Amino acid sequence: MKILLSIILILLSPALLAVEEWHTPDNENLVYMQLNTGTVVLELAPFMAPKHVAQFKALVKEGFYDGLDFYRVIDGFVAQGGDVTEQKVSQHNQQLKAEFSRVTPQDSDFMLVQSPDFMAPETGFLHGFPAGREPVSKQEWLLHCPGTVAMARSTEADSATSDFYIVIGQATRHLDRNMSSFGRVIYGMPAIQALQRAELNNASGVIDDKDKRSKILSIKLATDIPQLQRLKLQVQTQQSEAVQQRLASARALESEFFHFKGNGNIDVCYYQLKSRLVE
Repeated sequence: MKILLSIILILLSPALLAVEEWHTPDNENLVYMQLNTGTVVLELAPFMAPKHVAQFKALVKEGFYDGLDFYRVIDGFVAQGGDVTEQKVSQHNQQLKAEFSRVTPQDSDFMLVQSPDFMAPETGFLHGFPAGREPVSKQEWLLHCPGTVAMARSTEADSATSDFYIVIGQATRHLDRNMSSFGRVIYGMPAIQALQRAELNNASGVIDDKDKRSKILSIKLATDIPQLQRLKLQVQTQQSEAVQQRLASARALESEFFHFKGNGNIDVCYYQLKSRLVE
């Protein structure tokens, strides 16, 4: 009995129960985008928008995006890419039913960070993605933080097809639960921020001069890239000690630099989980 108890105590020791600080994302959910500004890696979120992820992957596999542009780029807002002419032929360019949010499952790994948030009852992380949650309606969704990837659409909710955008500004949260977010940038955000912008006085954000648009050279699924050519990327685990310490420090503003310590609230978009490239 004493031996059994000792084994149980060892297995329950804090060292063995500690959460790994970093994890390797599943290659099935990674997409490599080659731009004329650099390489970008997207992590897709099939747990939130399975139909959008499936269609996006089918379009990527087909080579639909290769050679197209980021044709609508508004400074401080979003960079939108795809076929502005709507003339490119595809077998997978079908209208999608909106996936703005999902019913919170019983096994949801949502980690609460802020309640209330200025745009949601609760915000935190869901499978590492910045997310919102409403306990009353039992809904959860992905937030429009910098690096979020979502499908563009017209006024109709179920009108998204192939054009997508990446958030490049901080103040886009009004799009939460209004757009189908299906991924995020985990590598190469500087290449996105380097995209050619529309003129400041251009309300539509569409870059009319085709020669001034940034090019999508190619987009490929990670599983279609030889293993030796894939980047060795890792992402912080949301429950890790390092993440918890960073959030606690953000609440307290404990550095001597801060003379006004705030109110303890946190903008989750400002404290997204970090990614790193492993040599």
